Order: sequence, then C-alpha cells, then structure tokens
Amino acid sequence: MKIRTRLTWWYAGILILSLLVMGIGTYREIDEQLRHEHRREPTEHAIDETSEMVLQVGLPAVILGLLGGWWLTRRALAPVTKLTDAVEKIQEKNLGEKIPRTNNGDELDRLTEVFNAMTARLDDSFHRIREFTLHASHELKTPLTVLCGETETALLDESLSPAERERLFSQLDEVRRLSKIVDGLTLLAKADAGQIVLNLETVRLDELVRDNFADAQILAEPHGIKVELEACEEVSVRGDRHRLRQLLLNLADNAVKYNHPQGRVTMSLRRAGNLTRFTIANTGAGIPPEVLPRVFDRFFRGDPAHSNSVDGCGLGLSIAKWIVSAHDGEIRIASVQGNETTVTVELPLASGD
Repeated sequence: MKIRTRLTWWYAGILILSLLVMGIGTYREIDEQLRHEHRREPTEHAIDETSEMVLQVGLPAVILGLLGGWWLTRRALAPVTKLTDAVEKIQEKNLGEKIPRTNNGDELDRLTEVFNAMTARLDDSFHRIREFTLHASHELKTPLTVLCGETETALLDESLSPAERERLFSQLDEVRRLSKIVDGLTLLAKADAGQIVLNLETVRLDELVRDNFADAQILAEPHGIKVELEACEEVSVRGDRHRLRQLLLNLADNAVKYNHPQGRVTMSLRRAGNLTRFTIANTGAGIPPEVLPRVFDRFFRGDPAHSNSVDGCGLGLSIAKWIVSAHDGEIRIASVQGNETTVTVELPLASGD
C-alpha cells in the first residue's frame, strides 16, 4: 500500500472518530438541556436533534475533510513520487546525470542532494575501474606479444627434444589464451568508455549466418557434433559487419564448446515483424536456473561440468551482449538443464527491408 493511501485511511479514521465524539457530545448536551426543561421523552428528542445536526453539519464536514486531506497528502507526497521515479532511472551509464532539486531546503531537497552526491561517487568509482582496466590491458599487450613471439621462435629450434617442444607448445597456448583475455578486456573497457565507433552500413545478415554456419561446422567436426541450419531468410540490418560476425562466431563457439560429444547445434534466421530473429541452440548440459541471470556477467561461466575442461575466459557472452546492445537489439538465453540451451538475438531490420 502506498504512503498516501495509508495516510488517507488514517486521516479518514481520525475524522470518523471525531464525528462520533462530536455526535456523542452533542447528544449528551441536548439530552441534558431537555431534561432540565422537563420535556417528555428527552432521550428521543435528543437522538432526533443529534442525528439531524450530525447529518447537516458533521457529515459534510467529514466529506470535505477527506477530500481536502487526500488533496493535501497527494500534494505533499508528489515530490517523493518524482524522486522515486528519478532514482529508478539511475543506471551505470547515466550516473553523471543529476536528480533535479527543489532548492527549498526541506527534507526531500536534502535527500535529493544526498542521492546526487552518492551517484557522483559511484560514477567516479566506475570511471576509475574502467580507466584501470583499459590501461592494464593495454600495458599487458606488449609483453604478451613479446612472449608469444619468443616462444614461436624457440619452437623453430630443431635441436629441441620432444618433451621440451611439448612444454613450449603448452606455454604458447597459455600465452595465447591470456592474450585473448586481454583483448576481450580491452574491447569491453573501450566499449564502457564509449571509445568504440561502429562502422554502420546495411549488412545482409543471412550471408553472415551462412558463413557462421560453415565456421561452426569446422569447429564442431573434431567433436563429432552435428550442426544444422534450419532456416535462413534473406534479411538486412543496419550495423557493423565485423562486430556482427564476431557476435555470431562467439555464439557458435560457445554452442560447440559447451556441448555433449556427438551432440547437435541448430541455427535459424527468420523475420519477426520489424525484427530479425537469430536463434542458436545446443544439446549441452544446460544452465541451472539460479545462475541463468548471471550468464552475461564478465568472467562468469555457467556450466560447472565443463568450466575446468573447456577453454574459455567467460567474456564471450559479455562481448555478445555489448554488440547486440550497440545495435539496439536484445539477446536472451533460455535453458533446460540436461537438455538444451537456446540463445535468441533480435535486431531491428534495416529501413526498406
């Protein structure tokens, strides 16, 4: 129940109680006066006159009081409603926006000032985190590139024993994995800072899906996974071709990695009104319902059965969500544990398609 509704009911109760008190007091006064004048049946006359007085004076006063109280309560709590609506709109991306103040010096104005100070501190903290991530990932790129180059050069030495060569290959794999993590962090940090500009053009999404289908078949072949393209309607979207290809490849890579041997991956691309809908499903272990809302968090890996055996860093879906959001689209994941996981991406069609 809202505060203004609760206050209105309380106010109505007080008015009704006041009316009862007034009626009882009036009745006693009239009854006393009639008895003093030695009239017959003073009680009946007192009841009649009290009822008439309550109906003619008390009841309109109560109705007027209720209406006036409701109006005053609504007017007094209107700033609270505005403040609540403004606070509900606060997100990570608009922490720099200030909530309008009334500047009248009352408690609500003070509360608004406190909220603004809090969001300013949060905005500064998020900014520092983004700056640190961006600078750290940038500084890590150079030594990782050097390590990768030196390891590849060392592998060219023909005098290496099989054990030494295997050890160098393992080191090279780890360096490349770390480089991939740094690249993902750099991309997300730049995206958070608004430093990535999309090269928007009209893109035939069905062509990208067919290319992605071919790539998925190559990825799935060593694991005996069957990849199917159920439908691929001709559609165009307004977007960045490179980022859209990256999105599809990330989803296909996840569908293959988090799958059962001899499993299946299905894709489809269809129109859905003014949208284009791409779905990709796999027959993996599924995602538990309690962790499903966290699958787009960075470094989160929702498949405990494969988290240690599957190569990955938990940034693929975070990058996918950013790409979809940057194209004014929506991405959703539905999973039946032990059966199937389905990812759905909806993007607006290009104008004229």
